[in-house]
Amino acid sequence: MSSRVTPVVCGTPVVYGIRNCDTVTKARRWLDDQGIAHRFHDFRSQGLELTRVEPWLVELGWEELINRRGTTWRQLDAKTRDGISATTAAELLLAHPTLIRRPVLEQAGRIYLGFSPEAYAHIFRSA
Repeated sequence: MSSRVTPVVCGTPVVYGIRNCDTVTKARRWLDDQGIAHRFHDFRSQGLELTRVEPWLVELGWEELINRRGTTWRQLDAKTRDGISATTAAELLLAHPTLIRRPVLEQAGRIYLGFSPEAYAHIFRSA
């Protein structure tokens, strides 16, 4: 799990992902079980904006942010997959938000990628 500082509005944690992703469901369930209020943003149905994706790319890097195990990745043609760079990643992720590894958690001015109970326990213990 990556954690790099970026300017994010503090307050309620925000979980970004898609509703039917097992890892996102586990993260949200963990937060609920711990009594941690949070907001969920489904980027499949609610979309994403460049102003949200750019800080993720800056802090996490496009290599970390892109999910190479998913169906969306496999459906991209080889030319697109091979042509991804720091300059093209934002446009690709906005066109195909399900390429983003999930969940993305914004909490207390930091960005975290992925989920494990241990990592979330550490994040919210030190928040």
